Amino acid sequence: MRLRFAQCIFDSETRELLVEGVRRDLSPRAFQLLELLIEARPRALGKSELMDRLWPDEIVSESSLPRLVAEVRSALGDDAKDPRFVRTLHTFGYSFVCEAVPEQAGTRAEDSSCHLLWGERRIALRPGENLLGRDAEARVPIDLGRVSRKHARIVVGGERAILEDLASKNGTFLRGRRIDLPVDLQDGDEIGVGPAVLVFRKSRLALTTQTGSQSGF
Repeated sequence: MRLRFAQCIFDSETRELLVEGVRRDLSPRAFQLLELLIEARPRALGKSELMDRLWPDEIVSESSLPRLVAEVRSALGDDAKDPRFVRTLHTFGYSFVCEAVPEQAGTRAEDSSCHLLWGERRIALRPGENLLGRDAEARVPIDLGRVSRKHARIVVGGERAILEDLASKNGTFLRGRRIDLPVDLQDGDEIGVGPAVLVFRKSRLALTTQTGSQSGF
């Protein structure tokens, strides 16, 4: 089950929760709790039912379930007093209240509107973390001298893309200047990683959406 809700993606097969493109870690039982609530939506689940399914062969204190709910809310950035995702039904249980829609598996790697240009190459950036460097698992493999194995990363979430150096030996450069802190990328920005110069691009649709939101339309 792979679903999108608000700025989040929940994938029960890969056991991943992405919030604005960034992976959020949950304990196994907290992940299971979120899965149970999402599957039951919009039906509320009672506390006793949840505890029986989360701890089928264990005796735990009544505070165990609220602690898991708090962990889920923290990962989602939810507010118990004004919930967007997990609502408390006092004396009864909890329900998932945000609309969720299926996320097509075929669009996982390409559903981002951002990409890098490196010479004749066009490298699509996926939502979440995109590693740059000599590492075999890098989304942007750069097997050149003066490039660290895990040199830098670009985190894509919503309409933002953030470039961060990963303590590389020779540094990461943006528009010719070495960066020390994570920085937002703009369309057309040049990124220097060792001898490689990559150009960050956003699709025209993303730029139109961003411009419209900034102007209040």
